[in-house]
Amino acid sequence: MKIRLRSPRQLARTLLDLARRRPSDVADYLEQNPEEWEALAEALPGDAADVLEQLDEEDVVGLLRGLEASDAAEVLEEMSPELAVELIEELPVAQLAAALSEMPGDAAADLIGELDEDVQEDILAAMSDTAEEQVRTLLAYPRDTAGGLMTTEIAKLPWGLTTGEAIERIRQLHDEWEDLSYVYVVDDDSRLVGVISFRDLVFRRPGSPLADVMVADPVAVTPDTDRRDVAEICQRYHFFGVPVVDESGLLLGMVTVDAVMEAIQEEASEDFATAVGAGAEETVYTSVDESVRARAPWLLVNLALGIVVALVVEQLTGIISDLPVLAALMPMVATLGGNSGQQSLAVVIRSLATDNIPGSQVRGVLRRQAWIGLISGLLLALVSGGLAMLLLELEVFDPNGYSIWRIGLAVALGVVFNLVVAGLAGTAIPLAMKRMGQDPALASTIFLTLITDTVGFGGFLLIAGLLVR
Repeated sequence: MKIRLRSPRQLARTLLDLARRRPSDVADYLEQNPEEWEALAEALPGDAADVLEQLDEEDVVGLLRGLEASDAAEVLEEMSPELAVELIEELPVAQLAAALSEMPGDAAADLIGELDEDVQEDILAAMSDTAEEQVRTLLAYPRDTAGGLMTTEIAKLPWGLTTGEAIERIRQLHDEWEDLSYVYVVDDDSRLVGVISFRDLVFRRPGSPLADVMVADPVAVTPDTDRRDVAEICQRYHFFGVPVVDESGLLLGMVTVDAVMEAIQEEASEDFATAVGAGAEETVYTSVDESVRARAPWLLVNLALGIVVALVVEQLTGIISDLPVLAALMPMVATLGGNSGQQSLAVVIRSLATDNIPGSQVRGVLRRQAWIGLISGLLLALVSGGLAMLLLELEVFDPNGYSIWRIGLAVALGVVFNLVVAGLAGTAIPLAMKRMGQDPALASTIFLTLITDTVGFGGFLLIAGLLVR
């Protein structure tokens, strides 16, 4: 295969399009033309990562091995984190350590943190002393805190400088700093005393003291600040980053807005996974045994709760024996309640994730969701009840000699009752979990399903028994 193009970007676009259709051909081409692959990885690491993500793992590992440490680091940093973790486990420790040493400390810590502890130690021991120290410092903090999100590569200047001297210092050291959105001013003991935006610094007169230009006593967080609180600060004050300080005010690092956004996206995906009983940390690349261990307990809980629903229905089998058509209509009532409850659950979990439900508003939230369930239930009752009567009238379902309109009324009332209960349950379950200090998303769907199925099946049968028999 021959590809004759003028620029790395054109090559990247062509290879990416081809890799989606014939990944093996792209892998063979890059292996046979290493100089083009090296040029692409050096010039456009993001595009190179996109191409690699389409190839087989074995081919990707081979291509990464052929790169310089700095180029391999940039490509790995641009790849999907889950896939990057899978790949680095296949690279030789020496080469991997060299590549991770070239990465920003926070990016290297994120990858190393996903590995087994014994593998972590082997890699850290092989890294450069400076990189190892940075990574060990960051690994000491939980991933969902400001310390776990921060970068230590920040613009930090002593407050005795003038703006002209500060700009000259930044010019000399700009390659070492990842983010220049803000310049932090520290005292002789490296304690944070102020912050200046890089834009304001550039447009000030060169002789102005930093103390006159900076914003004194800036908003800061501590390493153990939860990522949600960091995100709220960034949103409230429209910051591009938040400084991280210890209890004495010592400047430790900075959480960038990009890190905050990634953390919020990760938390949203974790909430979705835990709501249905999957592992919070599970991805499509998680090993089979780890995934089974994460899911199995909640599946067993689901089984136990399913038995509860079965016992409720078993107590009402006499009604089904007299009127078998109810067995065909039950799932319709239960499904509507389940879907309605999931809608309330999603809205409440999203609001809790942003701390948007203060304690004083809980009753109002419950009342509002109950009204939503009632109004939705009345609208759906007309449709579902009418549809049930139509199907009975057309003899699609056999009424077994019972009143068609009474069966339709039972369906309608069952739907209203189930939707009201579902709205309340979908709201109350995550609020109760939050009140107990648990993750509001923790398997909420499983408990909601228990309630909506019990009410959908049992409640409908009871209503039908009273109205029809």
